[in-house]
Amino acid sequence: MSGTPLPAQAPLQGFWQLVHGPLAHWAQQRPEVIALQSEEQAWTFARLHAEVLTRSASLVARRAPQTVLLDSQLSTLERLVDFLAVIHSGRCAAVADPDWQPNVRQRIESWLPATPCELSQAEPAAAFYTGFTSGSTGLPKGFMRSHLSWTESFRVGLRDFGPVVAQRTLAPGRISHSLFLFGAMQGIWYGVGAVMQERFSAARCLTTLAQGATPCLVAVPSQLLLMLQWAEHRQLPPISEVELITISGARWMRAHTPALRALFPKARIIEFYGASEASFVAWMEADEACSPQAVGRPFSNVELSIRRVEGEAAENMLAEPGHADDGLIYIRSPMLFMDYVGDAHDPTAVLRDGDWLSVRDMGHIDARGMLCLAGRQSRMIVTQGKNLFPEEVENLLAEHPQIAQVSLHGKADALRGMQVHAIVQWKPEPPGPLPGALELGRWLRERTEAFKVPRHWWVCSHWPHTASGKTDHGKLGQALQLALDGQTDAAAPTKLPQLAPWQS
Repeated sequence: MSGTPLPAQAPLQGFWQLVHGPLAHWAQQRPEVIALQSEEQAWTFARLHAEVLTRSASLVARRAPQTVLLDSQLSTLERLVDFLAVIHSGRCAAVADPDWQPNVRQRIESWLPATPCELSQAEPAAAFYTGFTSGSTGLPKGFMRSHLSWTESFRVGLRDFGPVVAQRTLAPGRISHSLFLFGAMQGIWYGVGAVMQERFSAARCLTTLAQGATPCLVAVPSQLLLMLQWAEHRQLPPISEVELITISGARWMRAHTPALRALFPKARIIEFYGASEASFVAWMEADEACSPQAVGRPFSNVELSIRRVEGEAAENMLAEPGHADDGLIYIRSPMLFMDYVGDAHDPTAVLRDGDWLSVRDMGHIDARGMLCLAGRQSRMIVTQGKNLFPEEVENLLAEHPQIAQVSLHGKADALRGMQVHAIVQWKPEPPGPLPGALELGRWLRERTEAFKVPRHWWVCSHWPHTASGKTDHGKLGQALQLALDGQTDAAAPTKLPQLAPWQS
């Protein structure tokens, strides 16, 4: 690569400290290289830089507010150009989800400052991005990130993954999902460019990857599974042009790794654990032999601390590797977010202790130094006097050949504390007859302890998802409560899925 070397080892200085900073550099060094591309249009580095300057100057001239909410009706590339213009002007770009209902959008607009702003240039420690993730209150939860929190993520990705990451990247998702916005900005920062999709298509992704111009792929597990299904259905040959696949956004089911390896035989397959509030936390090669709960070793600029839950003495911190007890995972790194935006009364909000932050995930560090994730503290079920993390059982059930999706819930029981209920969705074309509740219980007992086996089973045909594509456990929990109460969702503020008890 021509031009200034990327700062993999040295501390970030100058334009490298800003998410958009290297754009001017690459516009001079490689003006005709495609910086952003989609099915509909493409922008070279030179053209993109010129347009960003024009739009940024307009924002400064009209004294646009400190935070600018992007127009969610524009194309993905137009929104990315606007995003770069907003942050170039020193302002913070808020990225809306196109699927927000009007009342949700109005509520979020009320959170953002509307007064004219005199900013004209960006500062590394200032907020450049406000993203939104699903909150337990039903409203999206806004979070602010500084330039340095992302540029440090770009730097450590290059340092820990190696030069393979600094290549043209396919990021086939909405930029309202921070993973794909990150993929696009990473392509700009590295000077290699990014390819986007207006709407995800497994077929188009595979075609693009097979053409060889995008050696890197950033994806969530559901996208990869759809690609595998499409490739199998069409009997596609292996795609040897892919060199790196990074997976995040949800737990990757490693039972699918051999199929992914067969489709992309020359690719490094890396899964990483992170959060909107924390960026990168831990990573691992998907081929590595490890426990199902392992999510990897911490990035080289991340420190981890496993602590007992609230109410225990501070000196009972579990710091030594190999300690089997699960505690709250605390993180210290230069990549943490700044603060929440708007309604901050979400019980799932982070915990802070000085420079340390916890997103309320629980786990432990094993003897090999691998972070093992038990689950989210807010979802933990106490049953028969023992702690059950739904994610563990959900991951096991997801390996059942007839099950497509699963969600575990605890409901009050005078004897056991909580009774465990499982909600499943069958695969569209399950191999063989559907199992009964007793058969499912027996299947699960062969793989885990008896107290973790659900006593009640439900079926949901229309599976709800959050804006980021994850299972909406909150909606399923509300639907389960209505079903147990013998009610319908007619009085509910949002449409809830319908559940049916399963015994057959």
